Amino acid sequence: MDTFRAISQEDLRGGVAPWSVGVPRAIRQPLAGPLVVDVLIVGGGITGSMMAHQLVRPDRTVCVIDRERPGFGSTAASTAMLEWEIDRSLSELAEIYGFERAAEIYQLSYRAVAGLYGLVQSLDQPTALQPRDTVYLAAGDQGARALLAEHEVRQRAGLPGVFLDYRELRREYGFEREAAIVSPGSAEADPLRLSHALLNAAAARGAMLYDAEARRYDRAGRRLIVETDEGHTIEAGAVVLATGYTLPDIVKSDLHKTVSSWVVGTVPQAPETLWRDNALIWEAAAPYLYARTTTQHRIIIGGEDDDKIVDPDARDEMMPAKAEILVEKLQRLWPQATAIAEYVWSGAFSTTVDGLPLIGPVPAHPGIYAAYGYGGNGITFSYMASQMIARMIDGQMLAAFEHFALDRNPV
Repeated sequence: MDTFRAISQEDLRGGVAPWSVGVPRAIRQPLAGPLVVDVLIVGGGITGSMMAHQLVRPDRTVCVIDRERPGFGSTAASTAMLEWEIDRSLSELAEIYGFERAAEIYQLSYRAVAGLYGLVQSLDQPTALQPRDTVYLAAGDQGARALLAEHEVRQRAGLPGVFLDYRELRREYGFEREAAIVSPGSAEADPLRLSHALLNAAAARGAMLYDAEARRYDRAGRRLIVETDEGHTIEAGAVVLATGYTLPDIVKSDLHKTVSSWVVGTVPQAPETLWRDNALIWEAAAPYLYARTTTQHRIIIGGEDDDKIVDPDARDEMMPAKAEILVEKLQRLWPQATAIAEYVWSGAFSTTVDGLPLIGPVPAHPGIYAAYGYGGNGITFSYMASQMIARMIDGQMLAAFEHFALDRNPV
């Protein structure tokens, strides 16, 4: 019998983000006794919500359990920049896996954002997601020459985008950087609104949502038995672990590490002072700065990632100092901004050595599937995970799934 390690929402984030205001809540019911289902999803955040929406169907019973308010852990700390561009550039990924495999991974990510946009349109939630271009800015030692090389590799892979030199970038977007790659096909979202819309839609189609915590599991023949914190049991044919940015004890991976990040949300800006098309902004640096806008015309700017500060208390104590740094960086990036912080928050997130998520069967644990290690592409990879794991549960194991296997071996 194996155990699940309990992590509180306060461990995953600190401070207050603008998403937590005025969001319709997903309603959990108490689990009053034993339950038998086809699929159990552990975690009711954005990944669990997408899983539930994808997996529920008339001939399949699906249950989601969460011991805290769904979406108010890692999801509430997300900046919800739904990029198809991965934390590792295509050039870097090609050095690890070869061009053909790296190009396929990038194409999968590109199609995932398009699929996610179609999904949101079906939810009748017009403000939950907005299509956006990305502006990938030269930074540090990744200057114009490096970005031009990356652009050429992307062109070879059939990916969209244009390269802008200093003059073109300044004229078109107003940024004082050496160069940039501007690409269509990404999006931004209100992560809590999107997560709850998906979860409520899944519930309307028959998915069950319970207030419960998975404590341990065991096997009973071809079925899995999960024991909850109240001593009840849930018997399931398959279990999907979607518990945010901290891996349960049963998930082992040498590829994974936890990183802290800090974010500032400004006061509302005059719309005419924002950059062109409200594009998503990020830097070709490690760690990189990233920025977006909201429907209330706030600027969300984040970064300062640190894998040495992972204790929740230490992370949150750094919020004032990190917020000051981020405000200064915003002033340099976009002098027109009213760089006053109204929201400041921090969060733990997981990343991997190759920048790719951990999606698929948990080794040595038949019937259990995991979706972790999302890095800066959280919601994009959540959607990808929901599609992949749904096919795995149906018995389809495609070759492309090996790109994200928990026991893959980067060379």
